[in-house]
Amino acid sequence: MNLPIAFEEKMRSLLHEEYADYEKCFDEARHYGLRVNTNKITVEEFLKIAPWKLEPIPWIHNGFYYDGDSVQPAKHPYYFAGLYYLQEPSAMTPADRLPVDPGDKVLDVCAAPGGKATELGAKLQGKGVLIANDISSSRAKGLLKNLELFGIGNMMVLSEEPGKLTEYFRGYFDKILIDAPCSGEGMFRKDKKMVKAWEEHGPEFFSKIQRSIITQAASMLKTGGMLLYSTCTFDPSENEQTIEYLLSEYPEFEICSIRPYEGFAEGMPETGESGNQELKKTVRIFPHRMQGEGHYLALLKKGHCEENHEADADRAGKTAGRKKKLPEELDAFFQDVDWELDASRLDIHGERVYYMPEGLPDLKGVRFLRSGLLLGELKKNRFEPSQALAMCLKRKDYARVLDLPLADERVIKYLKGDTLDLEDMVSAKEKGWYLVCVDGYPLGFGKLLGQTLKNKYLPGWRWMGSGQ
Repeated sequence: MNLPIAFEEKMRSLLHEEYADYEKCFDEARHYGLRVNTNKITVEEFLKIAPWKLEPIPWIHNGFYYDGDSVQPAKHPYYFAGLYYLQEPSAMTPADRLPVDPGDKVLDVCAAPGGKATELGAKLQGKGVLIANDISSSRAKGLLKNLELFGIGNMMVLSEEPGKLTEYFRGYFDKILIDAPCSGEGMFRKDKKMVKAWEEHGPEFFSKIQRSIITQAASMLKTGGMLLYSTCTFDPSENEQTIEYLLSEYPEFEICSIRPYEGFAEGMPETGESGNQELKKTVRIFPHRMQGEGHYLALLKKGHCEENHEADADRAGKTAGRKKKLPEELDAFFQDVDWELDASRLDIHGERVYYMPEGLPDLKGVRFLRSGLLLGELKKNRFEPSQALAMCLKRKDYARVLDLPLADERVIKYLKGDTLDLEDMVSAKEKGWYLVCVDGYPLGFGKLLGQTLKNKYLPGWRWMGSGQ
């Protein structure tokens, strides 16, 4: 592979005697990764049903390598059930190393297409809120689909400049992840087109953007909150020097240690301007040291890492307002759902009914693609549940379930949008809405009339082409 001379010289100065090993890695095949959705299934349960040979990614507890040349996990019903996300192994690291707890208020600043946001949402386990933002509305649409596929309901998908968000969320978040736009040097092996992009927009272009984003995000973090900054590049101006800039603007931040792995390399204080030895606590991932592409990570706390600070006063008003009653049609549907809906969290726009996360500030004026969980639509004398609701449910949560084994040809027919014949299904007798599952994991809804299931799988999600 022909690398730009300026890039080669920079890498030689960073790696010294290791440069030859780095250069050799371009002769090796890229690595394919799969990350289990622990919001829907445990790692142990997934390994029992996994259709392919998987090898553990040693530094990611729910990450696995698969053979991308022989299998297509994106063409499998379990993918459509949201049981896993396909992601480059090193790219799993930022969300894995940000310590998110259920109930946290979490921001993913540059979230599309959702590789990090889906893991952050899974860690929340349905509690707290995930704000997933991407400035590109077209990319944010893919982000929304991935979050809904993963069954993340306590979320909002925004499409704003990070600077605009500071007007609404100052001192609001417990955890923030910034997977910053960067020059992409760590992805040269995976995607050769990144080299041309690097020649057009190099590190100097991106470092200015990164400094703006990280300082804006810092103002949205509570005292005692944690911020993880990451890139997929090697240039010090985008990595150590960006962290130096944050510390100069916000001296209350402190660099924290990242849970170690033997393949991680220390950050390089010598590449910065301050000589701050704490930068060694940041992490560099080099593809010749471990089985993944190039990355950089820095974990910081607003306050001292070893101390617990009380969070800033919560400036968010509760979404709960006046007591509300569930609309009759919605109430009738939810008689079959083992959920306790808080009517005060409902937000109804025309026919559409949304279930909002708790404790949000007033977001009037923000551009968003989704606010909360879309429960469905109120039609005349009836309620039609959404695809997003189906993906948030567990099999045990709904009264009427059509559970098809993986080998049943009707699984693929359902995912293609076909009507299903259920004459042989003893369990499908009572007319009405059914939650269609594969091996116990929801795929979507259907409506039973006689012995025929009218398919309600979302058209934009349907199975295209042949399977494995």
